[in-house]
Amino acid sequence: MKPKALTGSEAMANAFKQIDPDVVAAYPITPQTPVMHAYSKYHADGEVTGDLIRVESEHSAMSAAVGASAAGARVMTATAANGLALMWEIVYIASSMRLPMVMGIVNRALSGPINIHCDHSDSMGARDSGWMQIYAENNQEAYENTIFAMKLAEKTRIPMMSCMDGFITSHSVEGVNLFDDDKVKEYIGEHRPRYPLLDVDNPITQGPLDLFDYYFEHKRRQSEDMFQAKQVFKDTAKEFSEFFGKPMEEVEKYKTEDAEYIIVALSSTCGTAKEVIDNLREKGKKVGLLKIRLFRPFPSNEIREALQDARFVAVLDRSETFGGFGGPLFTEIRSAMYDTNVKIVDYIYGLGGREINMQMIEQVFCELESYETEEIKEYVKYLGVRE
Repeated sequence: MKPKALTGSEAMANAFKQIDPDVVAAYPITPQTPVMHAYSKYHADGEVTGDLIRVESEHSAMSAAVGASAAGARVMTATAANGLALMWEIVYIASSMRLPMVMGIVNRALSGPINIHCDHSDSMGARDSGWMQIYAENNQEAYENTIFAMKLAEKTRIPMMSCMDGFITSHSVEGVNLFDDDKVKEYIGEHRPRYPLLDVDNPITQGPLDLFDYYFEHKRRQSEDMFQAKQVFKDTAKEFSEFFGKPMEEVEKYKTEDAEYIIVALSSTCGTAKEVIDNLREKGKKVGLLKIRLFRPFPSNEIREALQDARFVAVLDRSETFGGFGGPLFTEIRSAMYDTNVKIVDYIYGLGGREINMQMIEQVFCELESYETEEIKEYVKYLGVRE
């Protein structure tokens, strides 16, 4: 298989094309726009058979997606940042109605001030919306994750966000190995809607009024099903690996087996961290990376197993929780490891697209090593910010 030079956006759009959903609802927003531009060209050229709905806002895009999915269609869409924020009301409705759609998220900072560059404040803000979330380190993963997401969403009847870093991944060109169209179609399978809304012989109601007499029970069921989706992920990932010969794991352990100092991160930063780890390993440093691919449902057991023998762990958060104790990834990791002896610190970094480089990551490892002889005075720090 010869790699094809593609941006992350083009790679994701290729996944859209090969899945060929019944309905794609589209609205532009930087840096997601190239995903839908590329898909629109496929549509105009007759390379896909589904309907492309051009709506007047992101709120309308998610509303159209909900309506189409409830009617039995296979549905996809994409957005970023303020667009996801505008969808907010309907995002919760989609998950509560158990509509198995896929939404590409090209991660971007939320306003204000207005910023069009990468951080994770958009999808992390939606982390408790009832959607599964998967994050891509590079263009290849942006492509593969999106195909996998469609399969997993339809198996669990839980909608899924396939996330990649705005501009860093979405607009950068890398070699991407594309699967054959027929192979993707075989993997995804024929769409057979389980609960079509517009079935006059078997009518159903979607999204009815649900007050205190049943709402609590429905939310509990939604939560239980999300936890059960962890096992479905494992089963579906095994199928994906066997079918395409590519790994699909909740977490990737990069040289963590004997590591004393480990960084935990999401998305494109993991690629930079791997380079630093390789360099430090040559100097005899026992360092490693735990890359989180699946963030919702949170793979706490797998994370606990990977980190339990480390001495010190640094979590890198590309989003801030104003008034909270550390970023969202840090709080999840710290909770998963609460009764272990592992010391965990947090670094907020890269907000609004601020660069993180190899020197910064090496600095984090140096600080972790310094805690062998120095007391940890700050558990939440900022990396690469002017004080």
